[in-house]
Amino acid sequence: MTKTLIAVSLLFLIIACKEEKKAPPVTLAKTTDTIPVKEAKKVPFDWDAANIYFLLTDRFNNANPKNDINFERTDSTAVLRGFMGGDIEGITKKIESGYFTDLGINAIWFTPVVEQIHGATNEGTGNTYGYHGYWTKDWTALDPNFGTKKELEKLVGTAHDNGIRILMDVVLNHTGPVTDVDAVWPAEWVRTEPPCAFTTYENTTACTLVKNLPDILTESDTAVELPDALLAKWKEEGRLSNELDELQLFFERTGYPRAPRFYIIKWLADYVNDLGIDGFRVDTVKHASETAWSELYKEASHAFDTWKKRNPDAILDDNPFYMVGEVYNYGLSGGRDFDFGDKKVDYFDYGFHSLINFELKYDAQKPYDAIFSKYNELLTTKFQGKGVVNYLTSHDDGAPFDKERKNPYKSANVLLLTPGTSQVYYGDETSRSLTIEGAEGDATLRSFMNWSDLDSLPETQKIHKHWQKLGQFRRNHPAVGAGKHKRLAKSPYVFSRTYVNGDFKDKVVVGLDLPAGKKSLWVKGFFGDGTTLFDTYSETEVVVKNGKVILDNPNDIALLELAE
Repeated sequence: MTKTLIAVSLLFLIIACKEEKKAPPVTLAKTTDTIPVKEAKKVPFDWDAANIYFLLTDRFNNANPKNDINFERTDSTAVLRGFMGGDIEGITKKIESGYFTDLGINAIWFTPVVEQIHGATNEGTGNTYGYHGYWTKDWTALDPNFGTKKELEKLVGTAHDNGIRILMDVVLNHTGPVTDVDAVWPAEWVRTEPPCAFTTYENTTACTLVKNLPDILTESDTAVELPDALLAKWKEEGRLSNELDELQLFFERTGYPRAPRFYIIKWLADYVNDLGIDGFRVDTVKHASETAWSELYKEASHAFDTWKKRNPDAILDDNPFYMVGEVYNYGLSGGRDFDFGDKKVDYFDYGFHSLINFELKYDAQKPYDAIFSKYNELLTTKFQGKGVVNYLTSHDDGAPFDKERKNPYKSANVLLLTPGTSQVYYGDETSRSLTIEGAEGDATLRSFMNWSDLDSLPETQKIHKHWQKLGQFRRNHPAVGAGKHKRLAKSPYVFSRTYVNGDFKDKVVVGLDLPAGKKSLWVKGFFGDGTTLFDTYSETEVVVKNGKVILDNPNDIALLELAE
C-alpha cells in the first residue's frame, strides 16, 4: 500500500514538472530589440526629479484631421508658420500607446490650447497664424484647432491614469496681435507702446514685448469692464450669463478689484478647478508685475485643493500645485535673483517652485563631472527647497546645444543625468531636425514630429532606445534628478546619487565614457562587497567584489541599481 502511494505521488510529481516546463521561463520575456518592462517600483513623485516632455500641441500628433481648419484660417503662410494639425487628442493617443511611459516621462508640458486670434499677422517673418498657442483671443475657450474641453479632460485623466502629471502653459502677460479680424483690447486693459528696451525693470515690464503684441496692464489695480467684443462672443456662444455669474462669485470670494490681471487669473485657475491640472508653466514671467504671479499661484492652488476635495479617488499624491516660470535668459549660476540692471527680483518668492534654467546648453560643453558637481552644489545650497528645469533645446532658443543633432547620445546623458528637473523637447529623442530649409527665426525649431524617421531609420531607433533607457532609469530613481551627487572614480568616470524622502531611500551608480569590452567600475564605500546590482543599460546582474563590479559589453555607459 505504501509503495502504491509512493508510486502515485511520483507520477503526479512528474506530471506537475512537465506542466511547469510548458510555461516559458521569465527570462525569455527579455529580447534584444525591446527594452524589458520591469514592474515599476512605487517611488514618490518629486518635481525636482521629474522628467518633463515639452511639445508644441500643433506639431506633435494629428489624431483628428477634421479640426485642422477653423475660423477661415486658409491664407498661405511662411514656412512652418501655419497650423499643421497636431491636437490634444493626438497627445492622448500617444499616452495611451505607452510612448511617454516607455520614454520615462512623468510630466507633460504642451503649448497653450486656449482660443487664438483668428487672423494671421506679418511682423517681418512672413504670414503667421497663432499655431503656437501664445496669441490669446479668449482665455475662457479652447481653440477648436487644438480640440475641445472634453478632449482636454480626457487627456488629463489618461495622463493621471498612467502616472503622468500635466503642466498647462499659460500666458498672462499679453493678448494676441491685432489683425484684420482681431481688434485690440480696450486701452484700460492693455498698452500698445512703448516697445521693451530690456535695460531696466520699468522698460522690461511696462512695455510691449514685441511690436503689435498688446501688453496686459498687470500692475494695475483699477477696476475695468469686460470688453464688448468678448461679451458679444460669449452671448453668441450661449454662455454669457454663466461666465458673468462665475466672475461675480470669484470676485465676491476673493475681494480682488476687477483689474485686468484678476480676470485672467480666474480664467486660468478654472482649468485647474475643472480638470485637475497639476501645474502651470508660466510664459514671459519677467515682463509682468511679479505680484501677479503670487496671486496666480494662490488662486491656482485654491483651485487644485478644491478639485482634490471633489475628486478624492483621482488624487495622485499630496504634492502641492506646481509652478515653473520662463524668465528668459535666467541661469542658476546667478543665484535666485534675476538682475534687471537697476533692480533684482527673486521670482522664487512669488509662487514659483522652479525657473527654467537657460544655462545648461552652455554647461553641456564641459566634462560630465564639472556639470554634475556644479548643479549638485547649487541645488543643495542656494536653491535648497526650490529647483530649476534644465533643457538643451526648446521652441524659442535659437542657439541650442547641438543644433545640428550630431551628439544625440551626449545630449541625453547631459540632460537626463544632470541634477535638477529635465525638460525633453519633442524630437530630442528622435533627433528631429532643427534646421528646416526656408524656415526663419524660431520656426525652424518647430517642425512636425518626425514619426516616420522613428518608424523607418535604424539610427533614429537606436538613438530613441538610448533616450528610453536613460529616461526610464531617471523616472524610476528620484536620486538621479533630486539626489546628492558624488564622484566615486575619475577614470573610468563613476558617480553615485543618493535620495531620501521620509522612509523612502534611493541610491544608484552611473558610469560614463566607459571603455568597450571588459571594464571595472569602482563602487567601494557606496555598495558593499557581495551586493547584487543590476545594470539596466545592458540588462546584466553583477556582484560587488573588492569594491568593484565587472561588466563585459560594448556600452560606454552603465546604469546600476540594487537588484530586486
